[in-house]
Amino acid sequence: MKIMLLTAATGGGHLRAAHAVEQYIRDNTDCDVITVDALKAIGRLLDKTVCDSYLFMAKKIPAMFGRLYKHTNKQNRFSGLVPKLSGLFSNLLLPSIADYQPDVIITTHPFATEMVSDLKEDGLVTAPLICIITDYGVHRAYIADYVDAYVVASEDMIPELMEFGVAAEKVYPFGIPVHGVFFDPGDREGLLRELKLEPELPTLLFMAGSFGVSNIIKLYRSLESTDVRMQIIVITGRNKKLYEAFEKELAVGSRIPTRLVFFTDEVEKYMHASDLLVTKPGGLTVSEALACGLPMAVFDAIPGQEEDNADFLASHEMCVRLRKNSNFSEEISALLREKERLFSMRKNCEGFDKSQSIPNLLELIHKLVEKA
Repeated sequence: MKIMLLTAATGGGHLRAAHAVEQYIRDNTDCDVITVDALKAIGRLLDKTVCDSYLFMAKKIPAMFGRLYKHTNKQNRFSGLVPKLSGLFSNLLLPSIADYQPDVIITTHPFATEMVSDLKEDGLVTAPLICIITDYGVHRAYIADYVDAYVVASEDMIPELMEFGVAAEKVYPFGIPVHGVFFDPGDREGLLRELKLEPELPTLLFMAGSFGVSNIIKLYRSLESTDVRMQIIVITGRNKKLYEAFEKELAVGSRIPTRLVFFTDEVEKYMHASDLLVTKPGGLTVSEALACGLPMAVFDAIPGQEEDNADFLASHEMCVRLRKNSNFSEEISALLREKERLFSMRKNCEGFDKSQSIPNLLELIHKLVEKA
């Protein structure tokens, strides 16, 4: 069987979900699988325009991004924007699909979903189409007439999709796919010793790469004033400016033991070693943390899908939401003091078990291909 994954790089989550599925298929089946960035396949200009526009709006003008997100999610003159744009470019994606001749197509991005649906409507593609929604809320951009199945983060999303006209039997709440390493906790005490941290101290993990430099340094400094003992891991990702700012901060001295990490491909190791994650609530980061059973303190959510993700976590008591006017150090300190509350949040995270997401997806693939 030939499986094609279509994704796009507007944010890392769409790519990470596709790569998790591809890796599992390569490791556990004899299927042929390929991941294609749909926007790059169409052309560098379109890819750069869409990705740069998304990053600019999300980081520089998030309030406007949030308004656009909401307007395009309603039935109005904006709601057809994504289908119209996708329809213009769908024929340019066709050669990539025709060259590979997949038995099934899986999309992790709304643009790719719309384009394949458009090609199926025209009879140019006949393979079953599975759409994976990589956030905890539904946006109209994902809804397309010729999608055969939707794989979603949770059961909560079934009524939302039905409101958009999707039949309930097309919706599979398997969970957002993440790499299997996030489900394997290993030896937590051993991990902490390996990281030169103390097993008896509560560990706070900052996934800080997408935060503003001044914001995250300010949050870090505010913890200096608390009397709660803790230790901190800061992962800056490829944000060199932030990494250098933290290097200077730590060179001056800090009463809190801190491990500073630049880019790492072993995020799961740091999540398994931690008691609480401070992060922006991106769909894949949230899913990876939940796979690790790691409670979250979510901050600086981009209006739109990150707000949906934060609302989902809060409604299931798996996070605390840190608003812009909240006292960060007090809220974090209180949570670390209230061990029963933190324990309860961890149990809620562990109870949200989506460890069979990709195996279930494979069963669905076989079912749809057999039916086709």
